[in-house]
Amino acid sequence: MRLASFKSSWVGMFILATACSSPGIIPEALEPLVDRAVSFRELASAPESYQGKIVVFGGVVLKAKRLKEGTQIELLQMPLDKREKPILDRQQSEGRFLALQQAFLDPATIVEGSAMTIVGEVFGAKTDYLDDVEYRYPVVIIKHLHSWPAPSYDNTQPRPRFSIGLGGGTGIGLGGGGGFAIGF
Repeated sequence: MRLASFKSSWVGMFILATACSSPGIIPEALEPLVDRAVSFRELASAPESYQGKIVVFGGVVLKAKRLKEGTQIELLQMPLDKREKPILDRQQSEGRFLALQQAFLDPATIVEGSAMTIVGEVFGAKTDYLDDVEYRYPVVIIKHLHSWPAPSYDNTQPRPRFSIGLGGGTGIGLGGGGGFAIGF
């Protein structure tokens, strides 16, 4: 009886831990379609040859604007870490790319400087001006967009804090004292 109860407790804890774990950034339906063999460098050099491929890239938002065909987000590409989060070291960037959201997405909701991970279908390239020179941007059609929260240095979310305190004392004569406390 005790063994069965012990096993069911472990099974229950496993199910609870699995249910509470954070989901992956890439939706399950898109994961098998992603071609991870396509590097950003390869895409930037020949976007047309990867047209129709599903890729995952990340970056920092430079600007967003509304077009007739949707909302265009210009990103500075950044390599992704194991969690598919952009590594925010601009010196590791291999260029810029455009991500096009075909459904309405208000550009005012896209914060410049925020980090994003994009799962998108390669559309090709678009030439536009970057300052005074022409720049050839790889273009992806957004299938899934994950916006990462900005790091906060004044984080006001409560966090667990643990402390242990010990105390003691002596008295005159035969008396004495001591104490122990645990705080959370």
